[in-house]
Amino acid sequence: MSRVVAVTLMLGITAYALFGGADFGAGFWDLVAGGATRGRRPRAIIQHAIAPVWEANHIWLIFSLVVLWTSFPEVFASVGLTLFVPLSITALGIVLRGSSFAFREQVTRTSSRRNFGAAFATSSILVPYCMGAIAGAIASGRVPAGGNAGPLWSSWINPTSVLGGVLAVTTCAYLAAVYLVWDARRSDDAEMVEYFRRRAVAAAVAAGVVAFAGIFVLRADARYLFDGLTSRALALVVLAALGGIGSLILLVRRAGRAARLFAAGGVATVVLGWGVAQWPYMLPTSLKVSQAAAPDPTLTSIFVVFVIAVIVIVPSLGLLYYLDQRNLLEPEETVAAS
Repeated sequence: MSRVVAVTLMLGITAYALFGGADFGAGFWDLVAGGATRGRRPRAIIQHAIAPVWEANHIWLIFSLVVLWTSFPEVFASVGLTLFVPLSITALGIVLRGSSFAFREQVTRTSSRRNFGAAFATSSILVPYCMGAIAGAIASGRVPAGGNAGPLWSSWINPTSVLGGVLAVTTCAYLAAVYLVWDARRSDDAEMVEYFRRRAVAAAVAAGVVAFAGIFVLRADARYLFDGLTSRALALVVLAALGGIGSLILLVRRAGRAARLFAAGGVATVVLGWGVAQWPYMLPTSLKVSQAAAPDPTLTSIFVVFVIAVIVIVPSLGLLYYLDQRNLLEPEETVAAS
């Protein structure tokens, strides 16, 4: 049962990377869109794309945290004690990002809109960076087992954590730009379609360069993860590379709809590849999944709740995304008015 729940946890993390990651990436493009005049149209597309769904996307983060602390409490304790600094920054950034995004659309003064917009965009970069740094700390074996605290700073300020943070930011930006190509097309704005297409191509190249450089970083700093990626997770690594290359080719050929599928598949296989490469450890190389797991009755209860959630919540989320993609949640005039 511990294996089943561990796979469930990875699926939740993957879902958050695909949906929440695109939201964070949209904040990156909001930040670099330019001043109030030049950035008005890109920000209108971003607002229209994420406003109906951004809160729902965080359900996957909540789900993953609940599964982690109930099913693998020792891991949760070790991570919380060792990495409470980046975790605190992440929590603060998520709250600041959401409130700023909401307030920006309600205030009327240009200066206030600019301040809230800066807070939203900055948090959209800081949060995925810290999440990537946390993943790097865990993957490189810098979080001790036993519910003990590791080094306060070096645990998440190290080559693998920096790689994880930068890769998370570039991947989120890439995923968001690919999605925004389609959102601009839904708004019948050919100029913005080309605007985000060019940025998606640039972000795809940047993410590929970071991933390639990461090979050398992991080989030197996270050997267990590197060995896993080049053996048991090699098939997923290849699929991730093919997804990225395929998405890039489709973007160049202006096939935005298919590019979304390849981009999402590439990002999903990156996250799943991390999990497979780290297997069978929750905390390489000190704590295995079977050792970290809660008693079987707890794991069984968690899995039953997961099944119920799939039956009840996933269709609701699917309906939300369906209505959003067909512009049935708000009128098209919202884009022009934003």
